[in-house]
Amino acid sequence: MVTERDVSHVADLAHLELTEEERAHMLKDLNSILSYIDRLNQLDTSKIDPMAQVASRYGAGHDADETLRPDEARASLPRIAALRNAPATDGVFFKVPKVIER
Repeated sequence: MVTERDVSHVADLAHLELTEEERAHMLKDLNSILSYIDRLNQLDTSKIDPMAQVASRYGAGHDADETLRPDEARASLPRIAALRNAPATDGVFFKVPKVIER
């Protein structure tokens, strides 16, 4: 069960500023989701075949050499060419605005 403390902790980690009303709504929603998942986990699906497995399309359970491209080293974009795409640079690195204010 999710508690108010859990909601506050996750909101802080995500740098979200939630009002008390939003925290209460989030608490109710998260507990509702977990309750529904708990109900789904009670279903016996042992005799149900999977409907789709994306991994099998990309080599899982098969010979990966036939389905995946070879992992080969190749030249990357030259730094000067990459920096030409930057809105701001110091000539060596991209310059970006600070996003973490803690």
